[in-house]
Amino acid sequence: MKKKQHQLRKTTIALLMAVSNSSLFLLTSSLFLLPSSLLISCGNTKKSTTEATTVANPVGPVFSADSAYLFCEQQCAFGPRTMNSAAHEQCGEWIARKFHDYGMQVTLQRADLRGYDGTVLKSTNIIASYRPEQQDRIMLCAHWDSRPWADNDPDEANHHTPVMAANDGASGVAVMLEIARLLSAPDTTRTTNLPIGIDFVCFDAEDWGTPQWAEYDGSGDTWALGSHHWAEQFSAQASKPRVRYGILLDMVGGEGARFYQEQMSTYYAPSVVKKVWAAAEAVGYGSYFPKSEGNGITDDHLPVNQKAQIPCIDIIPHYPDCEASGFGPTWHTIHDDMQHIDRNTLQAVGQTLIQVLFSEQ
Repeated sequence: MKKKQHQLRKTTIALLMAVSNSSLFLLTSSLFLLPSSLLISCGNTKKSTTEATTVANPVGPVFSADSAYLFCEQQCAFGPRTMNSAAHEQCGEWIARKFHDYGMQVTLQRADLRGYDGTVLKSTNIIASYRPEQQDRIMLCAHWDSRPWADNDPDEANHHTPVMAANDGASGVAVMLEIARLLSAPDTTRTTNLPIGIDFVCFDAEDWGTPQWAEYDGSGDTWALGSHHWAEQFSAQASKPRVRYGILLDMVGGEGARFYQEQMSTYYAPSVVKKVWAAAEAVGYGSYFPKSEGNGITDDHLPVNQKAQIPCIDIIPHYPDCEASGFGPTWHTIHDDMQHIDRNTLQAVGQTLIQVLFSEQ
């Protein structure tokens, strides 16, 4: 049967025209499957040994890549966290418990959402708040569900196999958990009391978007369902906290990752992009954050910007020389596993975020 090409949540998009803050015309381009021989040849698939260069005015505690790696591994130990599965339910409970153990106020935002094929998805957005009494807040977010289908795998036999999602799912949550751990650590609480609150938001139902092999002619966005629901609920509140900005973490643990300035981020939140990239340079990880434009991505940050009206950026890798996918060779394949998680990438992103948070006044 001839396969139809469908719009992907993370396909390359070019901004053609801005109609309003919540309406954009987007042009998508397709990704192509490659033989397995090319899977390991694009990008830097070796463990990076790059160390941080000389730092300038670093602030805050030292981010532990080993701890973040363990958090990533512990999520994967449940298996693929696909919607409506036992692994998904168990891992969600574990994530909520970890944030609670680190002193965060945890709220579970449950909803029945509908997938592209009509499947009812039992979704849970996990919201963990540091200093919930503070009205001035910063939002860190990532999705925690796994892709149900490895539909970008070079082997068609794997296209209906669930993805472990060590990078595309677990890595962002792992970085947030490590930051929560550091915020609750005695050494931190004894010396620092951040003047702002932080909301760690784990979005669900992000990766149920239409698979490449599906016969589907429907309209509407089938991706990032959990963040759409969160943004709608936030915007409906009569009294809202002042969220200064948001930072989305998507695939922040991959080998050879470099985080270019994503186009929708520079459109909606240019000052936040400038802040984060300056922080990376300040702590010696500027090489991981090139000051060059990447692609425009349909991701969880769009409803945060468009519906919740919170300026939010997307820290997401761009592999310009990888033909299998601009998101790297393991994206939506069975190879998105712990063997392809790099502690150095986790360290670069985590220490950059620490610099951002502890620089706030």
